[in-house]
Amino acid sequence: MNNKRPIIIDTDPGIDDAVAIAAAVFSENFDVKLISTVSGNVGIKNTTTNALKLMEFFGKDIPVAQGTCKPLIRKARDASHIHGETGMGGYEFPETTKKALEKNAIDAMREVLLNSDDKITIVPIGPLTNIALLLATFPEVKENIEEIVLMGGSSGRGNDTPASEFNIYCDPEAAKIVFDSGIKIVVCSLDVTSLATLDLETINTLKETNKVGEMFYSMFKHYRGGSVSKGGLKMHDLTTIAYLDNPSLFKTQEIFVDIETEGKYTAGFMVVDFKGIYNKTPNATFCTKINVEGFRKWMLDSFKNIKF
Repeated sequence: MNNKRPIIIDTDPGIDDAVAIAAAVFSENFDVKLISTVSGNVGIKNTTTNALKLMEFFGKDIPVAQGTCKPLIRKARDASHIHGETGMGGYEFPETTKKALEKNAIDAMREVLLNSDDKITIVPIGPLTNIALLLATFPEVKENIEEIVLMGGSSGRGNDTPASEFNIYCDPEAAKIVFDSGIKIVVCSLDVTSLATLDLETINTLKETNKVGEMFYSMFKHYRGGSVSKGGLKMHDLTTIAYLDNPSLFKTQEIFVDIETEGKYTAGFMVVDFKGIYNKTPNATFCTKINVEGFRKWMLDSFKNIKF
């Protein structure tokens, strides 16, 4: 009997995406059914190539499906200034012989969901374009989704604009579709992901664990998501896997969340109604705090267990 939790990871690798993917695919607690790619940190060609290279490097046969190359209605943007031109700068991966599925990510997700005997958790760690298209095109899959555990948003200031976090700002319309879907949603926002850092001691320990840790150590030297000398490197996307694997690391609140799509300066702003001002039924579990030391220990324990 397989007691592993089935998940789909929707991603735009991305250095911290790569760390989250590694934690998931090597975990004894998860069965990663599919990795779907989306344009975000870098363009869709690079995010897909990066996902394939990771599967080759990790020695995993998890299928990769290429998703959308741009947001629903807005112009594409990227974060190559954070992750490097290819998205995973700092380590020279060998060329991969792996290929993405012929079917696109939306069709691939639909097939995995409808053919599964168990409900599947979707873990989006990039812009929500693919997930919005999936729900809008094939609403019948909702019954087969256990929950959506996503990285995105903020209850305060953003990291891309003063009002917006990158993943949500890339495609606010898609994010709104997801939050309006009625599916159970867990939000790992900047409120906790900005605190989920790796300090120098943790990074040096990671380097000595195995080939995977050594690879990430090399990439971290080129990662601009925080600073080792000023609070640590931010592992935004890894918080989703940490939540699924060890939710006791987090404090949460059931809350109403909506996404602003029309404001000139506030598009992508995540409305988080902590006090119930709008008298709306809560539609999300919002992570408000994280045990930082516990998170670092969990991360090292996860990577120490990798048999490579």
